[in-house]
Amino acid sequence: MTCPADDDDCPVVPAASEKPPVPDHVQEAIRTLIRWAGDDPAREGLLDTPARVARAWREYCAGYAEDPAIHLARQFEEVGGYNEIVVLKDIPFQSHCEHHMAPITGKAAIAYLPRDKVVGISKLARVLHGYARRLQIQERLTAEVAQCIWDNLRPHGVAVVIEAQHGCMTGRGVRTPGVGMVTSRLYGTFLSDPRSRKEVLSLMGY
Repeated sequence: MTCPADDDDCPVVPAASEKPPVPDHVQEAIRTLIRWAGDDPAREGLLDTPARVARAWREYCAGYAEDPAIHLARQFEEVGGYNEIVVLKDIPFQSHCEHHMAPITGKAAIAYLPRDKVVGISKLARVLHGYARRLQIQERLTAEVAQCIWDNLRPHGVAVVIEAQHGCMTGRGVRTPGVGMVTSRLYGTFLSDPRSRKEVLSLMGY
């Protein structure tokens, strides 16, 4: 929309590159944390840190503003008679643990056995990221991704395996780097049929 230069009633549309404002109370909360950690938020290198941290956390937690199920809304029935397992593996993701707000970094494998419909493979990764971009624990993240696919695709089976490292363990506390945690959630035939379970976990690399 183009407005006359002297039109005071014309709404101001921020430029696409304009950074969103950060409320003062949010910035002050981060300054308080900096002081408590032992530094001075007024020193030059930290002057803009509160706003940067706040914007970063809005990005880290962008999953709260979306329903991951929306990515599974578009489904395809023309699959040429394909009725075998679909696997997407080594999907990188990052989340933050709800206990220490420390990073969780890892990879996921997602599989399903279609009933009569499939989705674009990128949508499986989008479901993962939708839940990962929230404060999480790995067990719940695994369960949420599997449940979402099970409820919305209604396949014969769903399997989700997540392997990740936790900053709350590698960077503090016991300080044990290199340790990975593996969680899984199975539904349908992958849970009830040992042969199907063995096949899907083998395809996933487990």
